[in-house]
Order: sequence, then structure tokens, then C-alpha cells
Amino acid sequence: MAWWPDGGVWMMMTMTIISFVQAEEPYRFLDFRVTYGKVALFENIPPSRVILINEKIPGPELRLVTNDNLIINVHNDLDEPFLLAWNGLHLKGNSYQDGVYGTTCPIPPGKNYTYAFHVGDQVGSFFYFPSLAVQKAAGGYGAIRILSRPDIPVPFPQPAGDFTLLIGDFYDGNDHKARLDGGRMIPRGYGVVVNGDGNSASNSITVDKGKTYRFRISNVGLQLSLSFKILYHMLKLVEVEGTYTIQSMYTSLDIHVGQSFSVLVTMDQPPKNYSIVVHTRFTEVGSTHVVILNYSSPNSKSSKSGPNREQDDNDIDLSIKQARSIKTNLTASGQRQNAQGSSHYGRVKISRTLILESSAGVVNRKQRYGINGVSFVPADTPLKLAYYFKIKGVYKVGSIPDKPGREGMRLETAVMGVHHKDFIEIVFQNREKIIQTYHLDGHNFWVVG
Repeated sequence: MAWWPDGGVWMMMTMTIISFVQAEEPYRFLDFRVTYGKVALFENIPPSRVILINEKIPGPELRLVTNDNLIINVHNDLDEPFLLAWNGLHLKGNSYQDGVYGTTCPIPPGKNYTYAFHVGDQVGSFFYFPSLAVQKAAGGYGAIRILSRPDIPVPFPQPAGDFTLLIGDFYDGNDHKARLDGGRMIPRGYGVVVNGDGNSASNSITVDKGKTYRFRISNVGLQLSLSFKILYHMLKLVEVEGTYTIQSMYTSLDIHVGQSFSVLVTMDQPPKNYSIVVHTRFTEVGSTHVVILNYSSPNSKSSKSGPNREQDDNDIDLSIKQARSIKTNLTASGQRQNAQGSSHYGRVKISRTLILESSAGVVNRKQRYGINGVSFVPADTPLKLAYYFKIKGVYKVGSIPDKPGREGMRLETAVMGVHHKDFIEIVFQNREKIIQTYHLDGHNFWVVG
């Protein structure tokens, strides 16, 4: 505290006021324009109708830093409503913008919407995608990469390069919703695409011998699980959807729909061109995509290694064992799990157990999917708006039972109610003949079994 005279009047200045003056977190401004386009993704197949963002598939990669503020103005030039979901991101204080139908208003054709959110204390690999109808089958997705601040340590040395691979099964922009409404399932996709390209060996990644690189792989597809491997190279898993892992070595990784993995790969093989192989899992007819890994040595030779596969395409046990082997690194920097989950799970009293079972069936001559016998019907009013403005009759809380029953499937705008700060155990059951993927939007959860 200091005093000094000013024109005969003594003034007092409190020096501690300086400690309250802080620079605001950085802002990043982006413009997305969503359009249809015709793109030849596969050889010998006519150009497919796809959803482009800024005339590209995939759309622009969002490269952010922890605690950035992100402003994205999305223009919908499609002839149908459009909505983006931010897979894996926990939007601090902005769950209304999470992009899931029911909490967010779709963007009408010819209109725009500006997303504004703070990415919070997050690091890692994520992606965005369309969440309405079956638009995800035709593109409209892109990668999200959130880097640590320079003063925050990362639990591995800085890699020589950082590559993003968005993998998935691809269909096209035809009206798949109409097919479902006709009581039929969506047909099998054309094949596997990597970064919007379905032509195997048409693209390549160049590396230097002896160096270590980071590969961020996200399954942005609609239905199929995919196996990822780099022939004759080991994959060191270091991050899964924003959480650093205990670093384990794998020859291949099964990446299911919605998952994002980061691996470190050391180029320790003789200088050749090797195959990065992405192959479908648990399907009767397999589909493979190959990207060439090109060693930059002038003496490198072309490898004739094909996409050999060490595991049976339908070996579910191997996939389950692999998933169980992934462990969180609780000592690393970055986003933390809830303390009671990471340290004291066994001592916390479970408030409620939900057993959620998936089912499929035809209701009113339309193909429907449900949980515990309830198939969701979208409401005209987003549910969070109805809740906020106390609009009655939009949805019904508690209409989904906590356990599956024997009743047939019914249609309802159903909401499962929980109490704030409840500690809930959720058990997923799948009696269908296909893999089911659940998107627990807005929550950071951990698998216990």
C-alpha cells in the first residue's frame, strides 16, 4: 500500500490490484460452410454424394490448446437440417451446444449457427461429426487436436511428427433414413476410407528411419469396428480420447466406432515402404484399406508386404482382452478422472444401477432401435429448452425402465432422470448380432469391467 500527495489531497493506491489483471484465454475463430458434393472415393465406383465442410472431406482439423476459446460459425447449405456433435469434448458450461438432438436446435437449411465454447482443461484427440438422421454415413466430420500448454509436461518425448488418420466405413449421401422408414436396414457400405479416401495405396506418409512419430486414429464410421496396424512395427498406446494411458505395446489395435487412440511408432525397420492396414472386424465379408508408410532413405525399397492379418476377423475374445488391457495413467498431466472414480471407487456407495439393453425391431413398418424396449421419438422442442422454460408435455421422465423387460418395443420421447451428484453404475447389454456403440455425451466415465 502506498500514499502520495496530489494537489494537496492524499491518495491511496492498493498495490494488490495488479494481481487481478490477467490476460484472457486465446480465442480462435472459424467459419464452416456445409455443402453437398460429388467425390470419387473409390476406384471403379461412380462419384458418391458426400457432405463437405469448406469443400473438403474430411473437414478442417481443429488444432487447439488447453483452455482455448473456440468460436465456430456453421452455415448449413444443405437442403435438410444439420447439427454437429463434438465427440469426446466436455464443453465447459455449454452443454446446450453439445450437438445432440434433443439438447440443441438443428441448423435449418440456408441458416447458420455460431458455436461458442471453452475447451477447458483437456488434451488429446477427438473429432466432430453430424448427429442427425444418418448424415454421418456421408461425411461432414473432421479431427480435433488439443495440445498441452508449453509449461505442462507430456508423459513421452516430443515426437518427430504428428499424423491424424480418420478411419471409417463409408456409404454415400443417399436417403438412408427413407430406407429405415421403409422397415429395412442400411445396406453394407462401399468400403473403408482413410481421411476421406477409399483408394488403397493412393496416399502415403513419409517418415525418417530411427525417428518416432505420433499417429492419432479415430473411427468416424457409422457401424463397423476396424483393426489398425503398421506391418512389422509396434504400436505404443499413449492416449485414448483425451486420457493418457499406461504405455503398452500392440501389434494391432481394434478401434470401435467413436473411439480415438494415439500411438507412438518408432521407425526401426530396414528402409522400405510398409503398409498401414485398416481392416474391418466382425464382418462376414472383409474390407481393407492400405496407406503406404514411406521411409525417406534414398536406399528404401518398395515392400511387397500385403495386408496380412494375424487374427481372425471374428475373434471377439482378442478384442475384449485388448480393451481390458488399456489402463489410465493416473500420474500423467492432462484431464483427470473424477477422484472418487480413480481412487476410491470401491468405497463409494452406488446410488442406482441401470441395466441398459439394446434391441431392434420394426414398429409401424419402420426399422427402429431402442433401449429397454423404448425407441426415442424426437420432439419439436429441444428437451433442454423445454426443461428450462418448463414446457409441459414435450417429454416424459422415467419412461425408460432401469432394467430390460419382456414387453415389446414402444415409441416415446423418453428421458431417464437422475439426481445431481448421484453415483450411478451403468451396465450395457447387447443381445443383437452386431456391435453396439454408446455415446455418453458430456460425461467422462471409466470402464470397471
